[in-house]
Amino acid sequence: MATHSVTEDCEQLRKAFAGWGTNEGLIISILAHRSSAQIKLIRETYAKTYGEDLLKDLDKELSSDFERVVVLWVLDPAERDAFLANEATKRWTSSNQVLVEIACTRTSHQLLLAKQAYNARFKRSLEEDVASHTSGDFRKWCCKTAIAVAMHEILKLNLIICFSKSFQFSLMTQFQAFIHTMQNLLVPLVSTYRYEGDEVNMTLAKTEAKILHEKISEKAYNHEDVIRILSTRSKAQINATLNRYRNEFGNDINKDLKTDPKDEFLAILRATVKCLTRPEKYFEKVLRLAINKRGTDEGALTRVVTTRAEIDMKIIKEEYHKRNSVTLDHAIGKDTTGDYEKMLLALIGHGDA
Repeated sequence: MATHSVTEDCEQLRKAFAGWGTNEGLIISILAHRSSAQIKLIRETYAKTYGEDLLKDLDKELSSDFERVVVLWVLDPAERDAFLANEATKRWTSSNQVLVEIACTRTSHQLLLAKQAYNARFKRSLEEDVASHTSGDFRKWCCKTAIAVAMHEILKLNLIICFSKSFQFSLMTQFQAFIHTMQNLLVPLVSTYRYEGDEVNMTLAKTEAKILHEKISEKAYNHEDVIRILSTRSKAQINATLNRYRNEFGNDINKDLKTDPKDEFLAILRATVKCLTRPEKYFEKVLRLAINKRGTDEGALTRVVTTRAEIDMKIIKEEYHKRNSVTLDHAIGKDTTGDYEKMLLALIGHGDA
């Protein structure tokens, strides 16, 4: 992008903020059609020219889902991952999926940059926040929540039981054990720096396929060898190992990890495998679940669109069409409205330009 174009973009954005109303269409026409590298230049030039932060101006001028999709898109990819990871460490259940996405679908260098951005913004390491996400006060809160959920289910079933302290203690103990198991997976995943090359050791693939099968057969899903293989091996090596697993034992590993569809840890293990081996299938499913008859999950929809627009959105769109017999553009257009819809549609066409 030429310097004068950056200057012109800044002038147009400034104009979009002027007056009584915000010109959302002008904002979309500029930002939705610029790459992350171009937006970085726009942010720098905007700050030098007007002495203000473009992100803060966008935050001030926009609102709701449209604000979130624009702000996430304008963030540098590493900043965006840091922001999303930090949000995830403050929530439970589905937030673990976000941490897996960041740890397993980014390159080793991209993950390193995200962790550096996390350090710079939050003055803590991502690793320590993921660890505390599964311990301490947050753990206590989760246990109390688990008890509340159990009570709700009991009342729904019209069961009259003594919800004793011993029952609460038992439930809390089980839940703490689950959280510890989750911690054992998530911390290594965000701490890793995988080899990115294509070299594969087929002898190792055979050995580790056997180890995985043994541990899964024993239902030792959180065994240190399972965690070690998934959190340290290169994606090429994991693909070779899982191909060997399928050929030798007759099942895709994720099928063997579906023994209990309601088990949250198994769900995270399956997400880890899919993110490492077939990210386009993983993201297609996230989008499919986000756009459904029960209502739209704008958080998941916005996250996937903004993080994959420059990476593999074209492949994800093809996978979505193949799986759902409808285009992603059509599905988004049907489930969203207004400027939010326009921004999303512009972004999912971004990689086709």
